[in-house]
Amino acid sequence: MTRLTISMPDQMNDWVEAQIATGRYGNVSEYFRDLVRHDQERREGAIAELRGMIDAAEASGISEKSLPEILEQARAMARAKGLVSD
Repeated sequence: MTRLTISMPDQMNDWVEAQIATGRYGNVSEYFRDLVRHDQERREGAIAELRGMIDAAEASGISEKSLPEILEQARAMARAKGLVSD
């Protein structure tokens, strides 16, 4: 197992200590391992979503829309998901 040393502002340390005080985590290491696991899951989910979008795009065939129409539709979908703002 690898050992890491990190530095953080007092406010962040207070937050970590408060999370441990709730009893959900036994120590700082458990808290940080949980953060890393959640980050890994989030990223894996995002990759799976992108793969699904690529598969759907490839399965939809060749579009009769113009490139500007396709880009505007993509922007509208991204706005609807809160991924970009106007």
